[in-house]
Amino acid sequence: MTEKTLLIADDDKAIRMVLSKAFERDGYQVRLTGNAATLWRWVSIGEGDLVITDVVMPDENGLDLLPKIKKVRPELPVIVMSAQNTLMTAVKATERGAYEYLPKPFDLNELKSVVTKALTVKSGNAKMVEVVDENEELPLIGRSSAMQNVYRVMARLMTSDLTVTITGESGTGKELVARALHDFGKRKNSPFVALNMAAIPRELIESELFGHEKGAFTGAESRSSGRFEQAQGGTLFLDEIGDMPLEAQTRLLRVLQEGEYSTVGGKKPIKTDVRIICATHRDLKSLINQGLFREDLYYRLNVVPLRIPPLRERIDDIHDLMRQFLNTYAHENDQIPKLIEADALDYLKQYDWPGNVRELENLCQRIAALYMEDTITLDIARSEMIPLAIGDQVRGNDVAANETLQESINRHLKKYFDAHLPHDLPPPGLYSRLLREFEKPLIENTLSATRGNQIKAAELLGVNRNTLRKKIKDLDIDIHKR
Repeated sequence: MTEKTLLIADDDKAIRMVLSKAFERDGYQVRLTGNAATLWRWVSIGEGDLVITDVVMPDENGLDLLPKIKKVRPELPVIVMSAQNTLMTAVKATERGAYEYLPKPFDLNELKSVVTKALTVKSGNAKMVEVVDENEELPLIGRSSAMQNVYRVMARLMTSDLTVTITGESGTGKELVARALHDFGKRKNSPFVALNMAAIPRELIESELFGHEKGAFTGAESRSSGRFEQAQGGTLFLDEIGDMPLEAQTRLLRVLQEGEYSTVGGKKPIKTDVRIICATHRDLKSLINQGLFREDLYYRLNVVPLRIPPLRERIDDIHDLMRQFLNTYAHENDQIPKLIEADALDYLKQYDWPGNVRELENLCQRIAALYMEDTITLDIARSEMIPLAIGDQVRGNDVAANETLQESINRHLKKYFDAHLPHDLPPPGLYSRLLREFEKPLIENTLSATRGNQIKAAELLGVNRNTLRKKIKDLDIDIHKR
């Protein structure tokens, strides 16, 4: 049984008690305090084998105490916990020598595992780097557990030159993550250069990457530098790496292996010193199986994989994201930032957000420009979201492939008029017959969009739930096919 002593500092008495009982049960000696001064006194006289500290305490910030601890006892592992769950907190904790950063609320089993590892691994070799400006704007927004995992990985990568492959759906913010890794890393004073493989003609990608000599190909009237040269000493971000042609993949692999390249049409090797960060929304392993991506290049690039979660996996971040976007657009338009009602926010959280954060930002930009109200109400949210929820995203049984709801309705109307209005005079009962033809596909598509949820469907359609049930019955709509 271990006899190690843990020093725990947290101004929350309940947390201190929970941690004390948990670790004493595991055989540790535990000393508890609610302030930084007592923790510092224990550390300075050589007590304790590991520190667990909160950030916000009544007398001193736990992050400010870290450099002092590392100076007098560099081998002492320090685990930082904080309810200030932002990227900056994770970065500052790592930069100032913390062994690990854990967001609150924390998982007790995870904390125990971290403590065990910290006590079996010497932590005196942690490198201290320049601390970021306290007033730096947050490059990433979100306090959800999904984003906390991203922050923790990013914080560990700030002081390294490891190659990173960022994966995630379109609109999740992969380039923002790449820029943050550069801006808060040791190469931040050197260039950050980005190249989107999907935006460059395939025959020009090698020239864009490595540059070309005069006369190397038709139209090369002078020498041109490539992105590797432009990013020298800094970071080269290769976006949509899955769209890189095989020929360029072969040359990139050689650069990663040998640390040098030659321009298109050139013979002299050029040494390169860049950090590579790449991103893709595609499944690279699937591309490998299809023969479209080199497996050896994949392992060179995927040294550290970093997945960015889609917005539907971090719904609780919508409020923070909207507040940031609305403040930004209000400032640009010299307006007062809009607030959002709780029921409007709850309504927006029900949407799947296939366009992710980019789609949410577009919504905020549109609302900021089109509405004069100071508050985003449920009515505003509904009016903006219905075209998205039952428009481009809707696919029903009687909707053609890639057809939007509006296109489906137009097709049904045209079919009806072609069949029933061959003459100048409309047939008797046109309104009721047309309404029936119109309502059925509308309700079916709305039920499809809500995956059969009649409460959400009624809300989207703006009808009472009992009314919707009656119409489903009257129109003989099979809800089990949704």
